Order: sequence, then C-alpha cells, then structure tokens
Amino acid sequence: MLKIYHQDELLEAGCDEAGRGCLAGPVFAAAVILPKDFFQITLNDSKLLTERERNELRPYIENKALAFSVASLCNKKIDQFNILNASIKSMHIAVKKLSVQPGMLLIDGNRFKKYKKIPHCCIIQGDGIYSSIAAASILAKTYRDDYMKNLHHKYPKYNWQQNKGYATLEHRDALNKYGPTMYHRKSFRLIYNDETNMQTIEQNFDGELII
Repeated sequence: MLKIYHQDELLEAGCDEAGRGCLAGPVFAAAVILPKDFFQITLNDSKLLTERERNELRPYIENKALAFSVASLCNKKIDQFNILNASIKSMHIAVKKLSVQPGMLLIDGNRFKKYKKIPHCCIIQGDGIYSSIAAASILAKTYRDDYMKNLHHKYPKYNWQQNKGYATLEHRDALNKYGPTMYHRKSFRLIYNDETNMQTIEQNFDGELII
C-alpha cells in the first residue's frame, strides 16, 4: 500500500513527469495534492498499470484531489533547455498552476531545482512509494498519451497513437525512412543508417541545471 504523506506538518504536493525518454513530442508534468484520508487500492506507479487502469484512475484522482494541475513543455523547449531542465521546468509550471499552495513538494527522481521557497524532497522511484507522486505520474502519463494520440492523426506514419513517441523499433524505422518531423527532439540523436547497421538511440539525461 502506498503512503499518503511523507510528513504530517505541511501540505504536500506530489510531482512527476512523463515523456522524458521519448524521441518526439512534449514532456508533461503533474502536481497533485491529496487529502490525508485518500485511499485507492489500485493506485500505483503509472508504469505498472495498464492504459485502461490509468484512464479509469484519472477522473477518480481529479475528483478526490484537493488540487491538481498538469503542464507541458514542447520539443523545441526541450531542445533549448535539455530534457532534464525541461522536465523540472514543467514541474515548476504545474506547481505554479495549483489552486492550493503546498507547503512541501515530493519529487519523483533524484534531481530537482528548488521552486520559490517551497521545501522539496527527491525520492527515487517515489511513484511506487507515495500516493501523491503516483497520482501525478498517472495524470502526466494520461494527458501526454492523449496529446500524442491526437498528434498521430497529423503524422500517422510514426504510429504515435501506439508508441506515444518512444523509441520503439517501428518508430525508429519510420524515422530512418521518413526523417524527423517538426515534433521530434533535434537535440536527441535520432536513428540513422550506416553501411552495416542502424545505430541505437543515445540520450543524455544528465546536464547542468540552468533553470
């Protein structure tokens, strides 16, 4: 069972992002403040749930949360800031959009830049430990998936309705055949052919925090 709060004195917002490892599309982030009596037995890290389970949980989270918000940064901003900074910036925007001011932030992962004067705690695999982070992971994931499904109709050759912009073999083959679109992240090394084989994706998630 996931924990509701990290501590009892301050109102906490869980924060997580989705789409960090994709080749195309924006990165999404969500911030969620849950009531202390929140309980949902199936709530978990979004990666451990099916698409149907995530879509069923989203309205439940939104209805029960004291406050929630979702934000995103486009691929051009990712190329400008790097993916690490863009992920953190999108979380900052999500926190700013909350209708209730949290007293503390629970961040999934191990890197974050302080937002204003709000204390934060980085928790590796926090979406499998705290309910608020798990809820944020579900909102970020489902909103991003919906975005990529809609974008698929504009560029159906890449099958984003299925792969959501991740580096599947099908997506890499389409990139190799058709080249990148305006929604691909040019700062990522995209797939290309040489004389012997197709290179694998190389992404550097480590970078200087510049926000």
